[in-house]
Amino acid sequence: MRNASLFLIVLASTAAASCARPQPAADPPYRITATIKDLMDSEVDRSADVLWDSVATIVSRDGIDERQPRTPEEWANVRRNAITLVEATNLLLMDGRKVAHPGEKSENPDVELGPEEIQTVIDSDRASWVKFAHGLHDAAMVALKAIDAKNVQGLQDAGEGIDNACEQCHLKYWYPSGQQFDEARKAAASRRNKS
Repeated sequence: MRNASLFLIVLASTAAASCARPQPAADPPYRITATIKDLMDSEVDRSADVLWDSVATIVSRDGIDERQPRTPEEWANVRRNAITLVEATNLLLMDGRKVAHPGEKSENPDVELGPEEIQTVIDSDRASWVKFAHGLHDAAMVALKAIDAKNVQGLQDAGEGIDNACEQCHLKYWYPSGQQFDEARKAAASRRNKS
């Protein structure tokens, strides 16, 4: 009986020790394919444009065109784009997502940071990146609520909030000015030299 009790104590101790040992990290259940640039081009910009263009007053030689969603199909289209914009902000925050594919360059390097420099700025201050993405999420939610209420004026007003959220982020990561631009360039160059 004593041997059986001793065996159970050893077995319990071994089991407890193995549970206390850190387990290897599991692979995430998602697979990152697109870059931040890809998401901006295919989801964020496109969806925001649909929201901004959904309510407008167009004055031309032919007269005044008051653009707004009127039919259930038009409201559904605007809503789909609002959902895409809201959820794109979560995709932007996924760990491991890179700014751009290797070798991609800035279209206007004299006035905007290159992908490698943007990556350096994001990596050095992840909390700000999260804050900006959440700001866009919250602004897009205002549009979604206006759409669900079929509130044309609310949808138009939400466009300004979305624009402000985009511009605040772009000022930090895409086309910062002066010293901030220079510091981002130096930090990226330093990172390149270390690798």
